[in-house]
Amino acid sequence: MTDQEESVDFKSELDETQRALREITLMIDQSQGELSKLTQRNTAISSHLQQVQKQGGAVEEIKMAYDSALDAQQRLFVMRGQLEKLQNDRSHLQKYKVALEKLVFSSGGDGAGSNTTGTSKDQMTGIEMIVNAQEAERQRLSRQMHDGPAQALSNFILQTEIAMRLLDVDASQAKEELMNLKTSAMGTFQKVRNFIFELRPMMLDDLGLVPTLRKYSDAFKEQSGMDVSVTVTGTERRLEPYLEVMIFRAVQELLGNASRHSQATLVKVHLDLGNDFLRVSVDDNGRGFDPENLKDSSNLGLKLIRERSEMLGGKFEIDSAVGSGARISFTVQARS
Repeated sequence: MTDQEESVDFKSELDETQRALREITLMIDQSQGELSKLTQRNTAISSHLQQVQKQGGAVEEIKMAYDSALDAQQRLFVMRGQLEKLQNDRSHLQKYKVALEKLVFSSGGDGAGSNTTGTSKDQMTGIEMIVNAQEAERQRLSRQMHDGPAQALSNFILQTEIAMRLLDVDASQAKEELMNLKTSAMGTFQKVRNFIFELRPMMLDDLGLVPTLRKYSDAFKEQSGMDVSVTVTGTERRLEPYLEVMIFRAVQELLGNASRHSQATLVKVHLDLGNDFLRVSVDDNGRGFDPENLKDSSNLGLKLIRERSEMLGGKFEIDSAVGSGARISFTVQARS
């Protein structure tokens, strides 16, 4: 491809990004209007619940008001989650737009006197992958917070109010509500611990990669229901911190893909700590896929693993076919 053709590609991509930005901005405006309406509705229903409680309504009436308030809050949380996702998407597009503008400017805009090379395009692709991966991770964390702790805390508040009101009406039923609240709180506490572990397991810094992978695979096995095993060969040792983080995040991504997409029931993780190279492979017995389809796929995780492996002097390989499971492996140069 000539320099002028590359410049046109950059400009076309910039035009498409600007169009997408305009569309998503319109969607954000519409979602903010809907969120405002839901907020008003939620305030009205919450006020009604408080009024019913103050007036000493019947238990059934209080429960109906409670259910209405809970439904309103859940709708509000969902809309807030959708709005946050749109805002994250817009933030990603804005960063991508800035990167494209720099590339268009550096290429001379119309291709005249351009010094743009394949390296520049590779840099643009790398920027896009990193930004996309970061935004995808933020969206995933946002969804987890919305679907887990945020909704649970809302439920706790309402359950507490119900229990307090029932104390003066039916002590035994109030006790039952409090026991339910305790059970819910314990479950949410465990989810928060798992959430923190996924964000940054402290034992990765304290104990290293191998113990962390084993601990994570056990937790993942319990959560997903898949049979997950970890095998380690070579000399078990501490690695450079950036290598431990890179390998852990890669395995985390590959296990997540096996759970979400492959319908696998068995996953085997093999870590070979060689003297010159570190090799990681993740095998599953799922439905498999055609590796050629990844070229047009939106799976940023796999692309980023490939990119980082090659940057660290290694390589990335996929061995899969439809209906035959998958083996995804990568190597990096060993530095301990």
